[in-house]
Amino acid sequence: MLARLHSVTLEGIEGVICEVEVDVARGGFEKSVIVGLPDAAVKESTERVKSAIVNSGYRYPKTQSVVNLAPADVKKAGPAFDLPIALGILIGQGILVNPDTNDIVILGELALDGRVRPVNGVLSMAMTAAANGFRRMIVPLENAEEAAVVKEMEVFAVGSLTQAAGFLAGQLPLETTTVDIDELFSVSSSYDVDFADVKGQHSVKRALTVAAAGGHNIMMIGPPGAGKTMLAQRLTTILPVLSLAESLETTQIYSSVGLLSKGKPLLATRPVRMPHHSASGPALIGGGTNPRPGELSLAHFGILFLDEFVEFPRHVLEMIRQPLEDGFVLVSRAKKTIRFPARFMLIAAMNPCPCGYFGSDARRCKCTPGQIARYLSKVSGPLVDRIDIHIEVPAISFGKLRSKSGQLDSASMRQAVMRARDIQAGRFGDGQIMTNAGMSHKQTEKLCPLDSAGELILKQAMTELGLSARAHDKICKVARTIADLAGAEQIAPEHIAEAISYRKLDRRL
Repeated sequence: MLARLHSVTLEGIEGVICEVEVDVARGGFEKSVIVGLPDAAVKESTERVKSAIVNSGYRYPKTQSVVNLAPADVKKAGPAFDLPIALGILIGQGILVNPDTNDIVILGELALDGRVRPVNGVLSMAMTAAANGFRRMIVPLENAEEAAVVKEMEVFAVGSLTQAAGFLAGQLPLETTTVDIDELFSVSSSYDVDFADVKGQHSVKRALTVAAAGGHNIMMIGPPGAGKTMLAQRLTTILPVLSLAESLETTQIYSSVGLLSKGKPLLATRPVRMPHHSASGPALIGGGTNPRPGELSLAHFGILFLDEFVEFPRHVLEMIRQPLEDGFVLVSRAKKTIRFPARFMLIAAMNPCPCGYFGSDARRCKCTPGQIARYLSKVSGPLVDRIDIHIEVPAISFGKLRSKSGQLDSASMRQAVMRARDIQAGRFGDGQIMTNAGMSHKQTEKLCPLDSAGELILKQAMTELGLSARAHDKICKVARTIADLAGAEQIAPEHIAEAISYRKLDRRL
């Protein structure tokens, strides 16, 4: 007897609807075969399904059974097919009579005792199912709230194979799972950190405000213990709140690799990723036999903080150059190319020299000029060009460290950022570009006009520092953001001068 059900597999972070066909023959020796380009996890489901069916009190067919996963040319990965295969075998044997399988998608991993375990990527699967006209889903209990974020779906949570079989047979009614998205955001969108925790560093906080207001990448250069990591971790507290569309896109990525926190089916705060400098290229970019997103994609709509920037292998750093401009990562394989979103703000931090104390008043630098030159040469000029702001982070004096007043907090910094973002929203409308950092060269020429004094300042900086055309555009974009923070319609000479002051590394490389 032939049974047909539907499930979903993932390609990258995108779902693909799959038809699960199970044919239980009336004769032949006991043998189960899975076809349709399954990976090892799917092939191994035969033994899991058999044990789950028997231990749930059902009989397993003593005849030949064939499971086909269509379309046959799409790689099927992961254990999400366990539950639909098991239910298909029960239907194929006639144990489940006239099951209600219309308009329903089924997924879940089976334990040997028949329990249903959670799987990765349920949000993407639910969104794909809804886009393809399905309106109901059977999912594991732990994944129910994640799937219910998709409002078009009726989500039924099951904890066991028997529960799923009873529901399909119409013998066990289940309540649909619902979530209140507004409540999720109100509960989970707060931060535990604040810029008020960082003593002093007003010039750095100003630079970070400019970076947040315009979506600019930033490099912080300073001695150990100056507060670079603390500053980077707090940048998300002054960025705009995640919109629902941004949250769904980011949650898709985290769901696909199983990084969603328990009880939090939707990301409500911008992610901050801090990979170690020993991370490999695929760890940052993404990849693998079944391509999965890397750190760049996990920082989507958030912050990618690369501490000890020059300690990363140079070839690894060069890999992030293109995603910085394009906002996505392409992982190419022999048969297809997977695209992962990667629209993030880069915050890099480095010491000014190998010992870390060049130019510091706290300690004497022990490095020779040659050592400093070799240290800085680890960062390529083209990569530095793509970082809009370079700012020095000085060591904190004892007096400032012990001070308890006058600290600039996240709330006041965010107000300034939001005013500038509102100006940019009016400037760019509803297009793909949301911030000044995303302007094209043509838009930069049009939206960043300079008066004669500003032109003179910029010309002098370009000549003396030997800046590239890309650095020229970066300065204009940063100046446009500084003008937005000041509420000015035109870029003034002081705005250009401040933007040029944020090109510290161009003076050294």
